[in-house]
Amino acid sequence: MERMEGNQLPVSAFLDRADGTFPQGTTQYEKREIAVQIPIWNPEECIQCNQCSFVCPHAAIRPFLATEDEAANAPEGVEFLDGMRPYKDYKYRIQVSAADCTGCGICVLTCPARKKAIEMKNREDHLEENNNWDYMIRLPHKENPVGINTVKGSQFEKPLFEFSGACAGCGETPYIKLVTQVVGDRMQIANATGCTSIYGGSAPSTPYTTNDAGCGPSWANSLLEDNAEFGLGMHHATKQLRLRTLELTGKLLNLQIADSLRSAATAWTEGFNAKNGARKLAEAYIQALETTDTTDPEIRQLVNELTDYKDYLMKRSTWMIGGDGWAYDIGFGGIDHVLASGEDVNILVLDTEVYSNTGGQVSKSSNLGAIAEFASGGKSVRKKDLGMMMMNYGYVYVAQIAMGANPRHTLKVISEAEAYDGPSIVIAYSPCISHGIKCGLTVSQEHEKNAVEVGYWHLYRFHPENKLKGKNPFKLDSKEPQFERFQDFLMEEVRYSSLYNQYDAEHVQAIFDESLLAAKDRYQSYARLDSFTD
Repeated sequence: MERMEGNQLPVSAFLDRADGTFPQGTTQYEKREIAVQIPIWNPEECIQCNQCSFVCPHAAIRPFLATEDEAANAPEGVEFLDGMRPYKDYKYRIQVSAADCTGCGICVLTCPARKKAIEMKNREDHLEENNNWDYMIRLPHKENPVGINTVKGSQFEKPLFEFSGACAGCGETPYIKLVTQVVGDRMQIANATGCTSIYGGSAPSTPYTTNDAGCGPSWANSLLEDNAEFGLGMHHATKQLRLRTLELTGKLLNLQIADSLRSAATAWTEGFNAKNGARKLAEAYIQALETTDTTDPEIRQLVNELTDYKDYLMKRSTWMIGGDGWAYDIGFGGIDHVLASGEDVNILVLDTEVYSNTGGQVSKSSNLGAIAEFASGGKSVRKKDLGMMMMNYGYVYVAQIAMGANPRHTLKVISEAEAYDGPSIVIAYSPCISHGIKCGLTVSQEHEKNAVEVGYWHLYRFHPENKLKGKNPFKLDSKEPQFERFQDFLMEEVRYSSLYNQYDAEHVQAIFDESLLAAKDRYQSYARLDSFTD
């Protein structure tokens, strides 16, 4: 199928896929080689911050750690740096996959080194990077020496979303990739139809992949109008099956079982709702079940039944992912229903302010004045405030993020949303090719930063647990905007600047003034919430 020869496959070739499942991680075999230029690492200037990897939309550039022997056996010409504390016993290298890189150049612009530690160079002059990548990616797994709570540390986790077919410089995919690094292989994903589903699972191209243990996120796509309900169904199904395993384990613990099985079953029961270490608890319990040797028929029956349910022993993390057409418009009722349920589920909204996948139609997320399909003269009403609406429940974790504006904030929000024992919704500002950014998506991270600085977008967190502690649950995390730059920001996008092709300068200025007023009103509403004393 990857060779476009799927018509030659007989029906019998799909007998082991009759349930509709596809293997994970197939994008690693595509090797599209579409980049004219790729980033080449200069170790002499590198400060080992891993920010190039953090922002890469396609997970095509990553940090690697190697032992002395592994570094010595690397292909000729492969350079390493001595690792920093706390990984000083390893060698460090930034490596690009030349065949998978799309050449967007975001990594180079993001590099904070005084002299850039990576430089875009012609791919044809650096074909050796293909072999270098093949060597580095096959190195044995190293435990994360830093942890996932920092930007640097998060990138030592293997991304479980890689090499998708998204646009070069896509503003959505860095968020998805980061979630897979933070949450890991416990994820089960319900994906709304749209860009995220097209690059997320167009058979047989599957960017969701597995870690070194062979485990990865489970993923399924539903329609635009019911993805939240679909995800809630996934959540309830696994929840009920887990409750069944808890009931069976309770019966097992009431019998005369081996000490090793009792120890594993007790630890698993006590950590039933634990998220950290959930897989280790489940694996230890599974091993104890599978190695149990008993002739007692009642024990054997319970052990066999629990073994049949072993895929549900680990606590999963349910994520519903989609764009603003789903979240603000067609699927809004479902999102409202799911968040109101109080269940421990997470929603990630990739907000491009337009129906990106179907040609750029206007959505309720589109900003006032923006030109889009069905709003050729510019949208005449303000953007819907989805986050503010969901805060009204009081028990929903709500946040807005923009990776380019504050990477640490983005990481913190994703970690908090996952850790919160209740529903969460994270709304991520996602520059899109439909915006017509004048310098292209190469500057998408910088554009996110500017959006926050001028007050076009805001960073905040509404954490219900803070209210239980007697604190203000709302925290405005972005600084007071520089509204005097607001119009200059709009003019960097064709969807706003092309208003001059529709109207005279006076009318366009009136639209921009109204858009600025809407932005100020929104900021003031957040500032008022933030000003409440604890």
